[in-house]
Amino acid sequence: MQLIANVVVALVAVLHVYIMVLEMFLWDKPAGMRAFRQTPESAAATKVLAENQGLYNGFLAVGLFWGLLSTTAGNEIKTFFLLCVFVAGAYGAITASRKILFIQSLPAALGLVFLFLS
Repeated sequence: MQLIANVVVALVAVLHVYIMVLEMFLWDKPAGMRAFRQTPESAAATKVLAENQGLYNGFLAVGLFWGLLSTTAGNEIKTFFLLCVFVAGAYGAITASRKILFIQSLPAALGLVFLFLS
């Protein structure tokens, strides 16, 4: 069960690296505008905010990778960062798009379930 938990945690971490790249580097490029349904005008107006948001997603990914690599407190670190991802996704679902609940919170919740079962 620990292996499954670690695979899910790694997938959530990789997802957040992808989100970070979209928000920090591709926000005003075709891939970023398509992913976040932005117009060139709205992407230009919100680029700095998206870069900041992307940085936070990068921190979430780093925390999850740290948990995967930690030999002493790995499960506690993974739990903390998965809870952060879950809360961020729930907040995003309430304030921005319900889709975020499925993209961000659901994978984090699955990771938490597998961690607690291991």
